[in-house]
Amino acid sequence: MGKDKGKKPVTYEDIEALPPGWVGEILAGELYASPRPTFGHLRVATRLSALLSTPFELSPTGPGGWWFLVEPELHFEPNVLVPDVAGWRRERVPEPPDPETPWLTAAPDWVCEVLSPSTRSLDRVRKMPLYHREGVEHAWLIDPVRRTLEVYGRGVDGWVRTGLHEGSATIRVEPFEAVPLELGLLWTPQRSSAAHP
Repeated sequence: MGKDKGKKPVTYEDIEALPPGWVGEILAGELYASPRPTFGHLRVATRLSALLSTPFELSPTGPGGWWFLVEPELHFEPNVLVPDVAGWRRERVPEPPDPETPWLTAAPDWVCEVLSPSTRSLDRVRKMPLYHREGVEHAWLIDPVRRTLEVYGRGVDGWVRTGLHEGSATIRVEPFEAVPLELGLLWTPQRSSAAHP
């Protein structure tokens, strides 16, 4: 007999019951709870969102064509995912939903996961295949400790890594290649080796 016999199915109420400050996601019927991210993680997500939003969403002279959200809650029944940053092409999803809407069901065209020790495996192994299955076209994985950006494009049977960038390089990368991205602006500055007395 199955070991899960009699086990209560995971529901959205399980996410709502998490302690304050925890982020919950449901993947393949299992609840995954993570503590709020570290400063380096938050800095990358916040800065990346600002660097992309300015030319692709806010500037009347930029390439435009996108709108972005930080940590949107995505409902891909029966899964609930929370990417660090996500973007939708306006040609496919013209506007964000009503301001009172608590989550989205339209898959983003691009997602970015910022890797941390507590979520690294979840992001790579569990979430990436679900994003592919839901039709996401582009995915980025950023490691704020190693200072790397992995770029993935949608392949027929899964993701295809199209680039690995590191350090403070200035790059042009899909799907935002119209504007150069300075990776160095994402990272938390290195602490001075001269310690305070």
